[in-house]
Amino acid sequence: MKNIILFILLGLFVSTNLFAQDEATEEKEKDKPVRFAWESGVLIDQQTSHIPTVKTLKMVIQHKFGPVENGHSDLWGIYAPAGNIRLGLNYVVANNVEIGWGISKRKMYNDFNAKWTILEQTRKNQIPVFVTLYGNAAIEGSPEEDFGTEYQFSDRLSYFSQLIIGRKVTDGISLQAGLSFSHANSVAPEYDHDRVGLHFNGRAKVSPQGAIIFNFDAPLKIDKISEQRPEWDNHPKPNLSFGYEVSTSTHAFQIYMGNSEGMLLQDIMMNNFNSTDFDNFAIGFTITRLWSF
Repeated sequence: MKNIILFILLGLFVSTNLFAQDEATEEKEKDKPVRFAWESGVLIDQQTSHIPTVKTLKMVIQHKFGPVENGHSDLWGIYAPAGNIRLGLNYVVANNVEIGWGISKRKMYNDFNAKWTILEQTRKNQIPVFVTLYGNAAIEGSPEEDFGTEYQFSDRLSYFSQLIIGRKVTDGISLQAGLSFSHANSVAPEYDHDRVGLHFNGRAKVSPQGAIIFNFDAPLKIDKISEQRPEWDNHPKPNLSFGYEVSTSTHAFQIYMGNSEGMLLQDIMMNNFNSTDFDNFAIGFTITRLWSF
């Protein structure tokens, strides 16, 4: 009799435990990541937390025309000789992990990059924000004479790393902020090798496929890592961009205006000397296209 009672109690304990585990698992599964905080992994010049599903190939086409200062004489910079282009390919190798390569016209940069979304914001706010790490290493392709008489291959290298934290605030508004560190092995004597920056970006949907987008990047003045102090004569200018995005399930098209000529984030943070006067703004666009395998 005792054995029967023990058997029944043990059965009830196991059943209750399994039921509790199933209930907890079900509750945990219900709190899924939010959908469509961003439609693309690129927001004008910046990265977002968006990473497609595993085994997705992404092509990125970025183009910036010349400044609008000459007006209709060069069609507000569209026919100007100045401009920049970047072509990139990215591949999602694991869940929320993406690697990529790109090449830019300006200084013929070859960049190798990686992005990892560590945390995803969930629908029930058990995780209230998304957290993403991004970094790249770039090789400048300028002629050797541009680096001086004591040229070494390492002079061509530059790096960028960034922590991004953001949130889908409402169904139509997403915001993110970032902290970055840029480094270039070779710079002119009057410039800094290192730069810390702050970033702020967002989008506001105005239709099912359309959204207003903006981007702001601010290079900081930090005495302890600066070689210019105290004059700050050659401190880079903030990068300000704003535009419009149209997206589908596999495409995103962004058209915008901004005051930076660079495509790589370290180039923007260290070498943008265009003020935010309207004449320094240029028209640009970014296209992303996804293929799943």
